[in-house]
Amino acid sequence: MPVTYQPPVATMRFLLEHVLDFDAQMAQLPGLEEVTSELAEDVLTMAGRMCAERLAPLNLPGDAAGAKLVDGQVVTAPGFAQAYAEFVEAGWPGLAGDPEYGGQGLPRTVQIMLDEMVSAANLSFGLFPGLTRGAAEALAAHGSDELKATYLEKLITGQWCGAMALTEASAGTDLGLLRTRADPREDGSYSIIGTKIFISSGDQDFGNNVVHLVLARLPGAPAGVKGISLFLAPKFLPNADGTLGERNAMSVGALEHKMGIHAQPTCVMNYDGATGWLVGEPGRGLNAMFTMMNAERLFVGMQGLGLADAATQAASAYARERLQGRSGDGRPGPVPIIAHADVRKMLLSGRAFVEPARALAAWTAIRMDVADRHPEAEVRAAAHADVALLTPVVKAAFTDFGFETTVLAQQVFGGHGYIHEAGMEQFVRDARITQIYEGTNGVQAMDLVSRKVTMEGGAPLRAYLAGIAADLAKADAGLASPIVPEMQDALALLEQASATITAAAGDADRLGAAATEYLNLFALVSLGWMWVRILAAAPALGDTRAPEAYEALARYYAAYMLPRAGLHAARIAAGPAAVMALDEELF
Repeated sequence: MPVTYQPPVATMRFLLEHVLDFDAQMAQLPGLEEVTSELAEDVLTMAGRMCAERLAPLNLPGDAAGAKLVDGQVVTAPGFAQAYAEFVEAGWPGLAGDPEYGGQGLPRTVQIMLDEMVSAANLSFGLFPGLTRGAAEALAAHGSDELKATYLEKLITGQWCGAMALTEASAGTDLGLLRTRADPREDGSYSIIGTKIFISSGDQDFGNNVVHLVLARLPGAPAGVKGISLFLAPKFLPNADGTLGERNAMSVGALEHKMGIHAQPTCVMNYDGATGWLVGEPGRGLNAMFTMMNAERLFVGMQGLGLADAATQAASAYARERLQGRSGDGRPGPVPIIAHADVRKMLLSGRAFVEPARALAAWTAIRMDVADRHPEAEVRAAAHADVALLTPVVKAAFTDFGFETTVLAQQVFGGHGYIHEAGMEQFVRDARITQIYEGTNGVQAMDLVSRKVTMEGGAPLRAYLAGIAADLAKADAGLASPIVPEMQDALALLEQASATITAAAGDADRLGAAATEYLNLFALVSLGWMWVRILAAAPALGDTRAPEAYEALARYYAAYMLPRAGLHAARIAAGPAAVMALDEELF
């Protein structure tokens, strides 16, 4: 039974036009004044068609074939190279890229919606353009004019691919331990020597260049993160005319054997005196790299959302067709398993997460567009703070809930879900990495409680919570009114937990024990907020059955999912004593 994917373009249009006031907000942004939800729908319809018809069919066979290393050369899964060429020819890599360098200049909001669909269709494939875009953003923000002239257009348009080389065997989250070095040469370039692991898209056989952004140490650099610089090192050294020249001194030592994303070449990269160039200032490598990392963290959140949607779609279709048992309403059996309450709960949990998560992602992306382009500095600063606050939440919560959703969808299939041919176990395996890479979800939670909650004296957090409260007050008499009391209770828990986190500043154990609980509480309230906004806008859908469906899903969210807020709040209030009580030697 093949897994099919239906791009949610109509839902995306509804969110932009009726829930998030996209048209009016874009009208205020220089360069985006003429971008409307109708235009976004047209673009996303074409993108969705490619995702459903070209990328999704490659997903299951790509997982079975995997990427391979043959005589030192990466060989991607059958069909990937041709699909990437078509993806580039259609202009999708540069959708939100700078027009000065070949991009189309559309909003990040549209880009993030494309990211969701690509991830749902084929996560292994989506990492190629996703990482390339991150490399382009880091280079655009920190690269010299010469490097931009040579590399930026080819990265933005996807003619060349990008990769980020951070991790080493002894340096993962703590990058201050890395050992790769960069020795200066007389011509201004550097000789990069070292080995990196877990390098997604480190190489491929697409016939183009792969531009690596590599963290390394200069001679005499101090220990720790302050001694790290960022370098650009291409697989092929470009000729003066921009064509590919000689092979750089880098190689793929091995491909990682991993749980999921089998069609994605995750490489061990050896830099044996590879020629590279400094990006940004010496000793400021992490500052430059985090331009790429923050963009990638939002991208990873969209991966979790996309996989959750694809898995839920497949499970819903299966549940309507699979006959088993008798229903509770007295119908003679066998009946479709969607008639059984337990199966319905699993499906509803997926839908009740996916719909508001898509809205929250789009809200965050609109704030990114405002932060980039709004003519008023104060408005840009407020939007930037919102994005900083939401980035760890989108990355961690979307991937945690996304993984949970893929497991539930697999469970709907029963034994068939455990078999490769059904495609469900691949969703589970692929979703698992999203909770780990680009900063584990625990790291995201610590970032939220130790930095984002207290930034600017807590003003961005207070403004965000006040916005939720205002929408709850307006919704008290509308379609959302049945879930407003539960949301008000959950918001009160989040406000109290926020005060606890703020008071615990500097207490590593208290913050560490509370971090993931607080992030999940924050996410539950934020998703509930989006449900309130969706229900407020649902009457605009007219006499379709969508308002009825949204109302049922929101009620399920309030009754079965939002109560988790109480659990997280109780754990936050409990403090670290029970967490830290057991002596290390007794583990």
